[in-house]
Amino acid sequence: MKEIISISLGPSDKDYEFETEFLGQDFYIRRLGTDGNLEKAAKMLAQWDKDADAIGLGNVRFPYDIGTRRMTQHHAEKLKKLTDRVRTPVVTGEGLRKVGYEWSLRHIQFKFGNNYFDNAVVLFLSGLSNYSMAKVMSEYTDNMSFADPVMENSIPKFLNSMKELETYAGGVHEVLKWVPGKRITSSAVPLRMWNEYVLRKAMQKANIIVIPYYDFWKYVEKSTLEELGGKTIVTSTAYDDRIQFLKDRGVNVVIDSTPKILEKVVGVNVLEALIIAALEKPPEEVTSDDLLEIISEQRMDPRVIYPSGDPKRVNRFAFVIHPLSQEFLKKDKVVKTLSGVTPPAFMDAVEKIVSYAPPWIYSKVTGIKSPTGVEAEGWLITVGGTPKQMLSQRPEFTYDRLLQAAKMSKRLGAQIMGLGAFTKVVGDAGVTVAKLADIPITTGNSYSASGALWAAADAVRRMGLIKTEEGKRIAAKAMIVGATGAIGSVCSRLLAKAFDEIYMAGRNMAKLLAMKAAILEESPGVRVYISTRADKYLPDMDVIVTATSGAGKTVLDITKVKPGCVVTDVARPLDLSPEDVKKRPDVLVIESGEIELPGNPEMKDIGLPHKVVYACLAETIVLALEGRYETFTIGRDIEWQKVREIYKMGIKHGMKLAAISGVNGVFSDEDIARVRALALEARSKAQEKAA
Repeated sequence: MKEIISISLGPSDKDYEFETEFLGQDFYIRRLGTDGNLEKAAKMLAQWDKDADAIGLGNVRFPYDIGTRRMTQHHAEKLKKLTDRVRTPVVTGEGLRKVGYEWSLRHIQFKFGNNYFDNAVVLFLSGLSNYSMAKVMSEYTDNMSFADPVMENSIPKFLNSMKELETYAGGVHEVLKWVPGKRITSSAVPLRMWNEYVLRKAMQKANIIVIPYYDFWKYVEKSTLEELGGKTIVTSTAYDDRIQFLKDRGVNVVIDSTPKILEKVVGVNVLEALIIAALEKPPEEVTSDDLLEIISEQRMDPRVIYPSGDPKRVNRFAFVIHPLSQEFLKKDKVVKTLSGVTPPAFMDAVEKIVSYAPPWIYSKVTGIKSPTGVEAEGWLITVGGTPKQMLSQRPEFTYDRLLQAAKMSKRLGAQIMGLGAFTKVVGDAGVTVAKLADIPITTGNSYSASGALWAAADAVRRMGLIKTEEGKRIAAKAMIVGATGAIGSVCSRLLAKAFDEIYMAGRNMAKLLAMKAAILEESPGVRVYISTRADKYLPDMDVIVTATSGAGKTVLDITKVKPGCVVTDVARPLDLSPEDVKKRPDVLVIESGEIELPGNPEMKDIGLPHKVVYACLAETIVLALEGRYETFTIGRDIEWQKVREIYKMGIKHGMKLAAISGVNGVFSDEDIARVRALALEARSKAQEKAA
């Protein structure tokens, strides 16, 4: 049986001994603590020399991975003096630590969808100690900061890039050691409190905090639930007392780069000593490739610990909103007060000024939780332009503000950004923004189309004027105006699966014929009629979907529509104006289907009931929950496969149809009952007149 002795500079009350098997060989492992006494450690080294097969030195401060030769040489000389006369192989675990850092991050990134660390906001409490880990992390995110100046020199300044860290390590760090700032700061209470404050704020903003193994308690002893709650902690050799500390402070996930392959959590010095003894090679002959091969073959994966017991993953999104009119601007109390005592020109000026403002955060969104266990949080970011202002400017004006919003979203840690309301209509409908932004973009139009048709089906059911049977097509007539357009073609395909008779209206007969052929192949049994004139069949329709791109043009005469018809306007801008809708109180005109989010979401008021959001925002959230950080829907050509896909993903993550909205907001049951009563009355009068 081979013998591994770990001589630790840590406390002696943590000593242990046990037998184990590794790489097909039997081992006896014993830890001996020296309570920080170097002389005692040296005596123990001499005592166990030749008797042990390998010796590990534990609780040793590893030399920095980066820095001047003088910095790293100082550590090397101390270790050399300690081990100079020892013939038995002595290791500190430094080689395994460096390899393990890189392996652990890459393994976690791949294991959890190859996007776990994407664009995360990461705070390294010591970049000098964790430089090799920072190099790997920088492949996944630019949002990294390093607290070295605060922690080492009591200077309230964070390093915000790898370049700044390398400059700091390349000489600035050594110079600062001779500056009396640390002594002054540590003795001056206001300065010390300010340093503690800026560090707390940095921890609160981070998604991931990297805590060094050495001096772990010094880094986090003052941290509370406010700093650590909901965070992911990356560290190494996370003993039980450290896990309990992090659990008590609400940490979601602990990633321990030191694998647990034995019955106990042991330091990297023990694991490296095991490998050296098993391979029977001098430490200097064991390469990084050797270590990686053993890590892979023995499945020495990093530990992922959920202190609460339940798996936790929080994905992040951003969504752009904007004021729809001057009335929205009046939600500001000052603007509302001034608008009441000033001429209309005042609000015109306010509207224009706000359109030039840089993006700002309107609300943080929290509490979204899928039935799968995945959670999402995000930010609603406002750009100030109303539709009127956006239309009065060149598209580049809005593009510029959306790209600013994308940069802000990335800094916040969002992994995907959605475009809401008119921002997804301007110019090329998100194509340019998606091309230039450093974060995936979606317009939400796929879920908007899905939600509108979902709402139409629910409206038909609630109106109760058409008989429906489970599992059968609805015996009614449905028309799609703008049937060959991007959204119209999607609606045509989906309605063909729900109704036994559909009518497609468009301007191009050749496209209509091609669409008809495609639908008959996809949905055998449906009766399809086509026309270049929408008004030809209007009076007979039970359901109408308008999906044109003719902004400002009259696409159908609502006065000719059958009483009780359900009209779904999915065009943006809308095909039917509020004035058109008022002409027919006996017709249900809906704009969209709003979506109820899973969990218990919290955000500022967006004009909808609690938990309810617009479908375009819901698409962004669904993609975040699914971990699909990709440009999903952009441009004016919407793929009907994506409409079906986002619908299925929404169901998977607990999305529900929450409300049906019209030009005046959400329809209540009383509103729908009123339309139904008027429709029945109008139909009765028409029958009497015909008789």
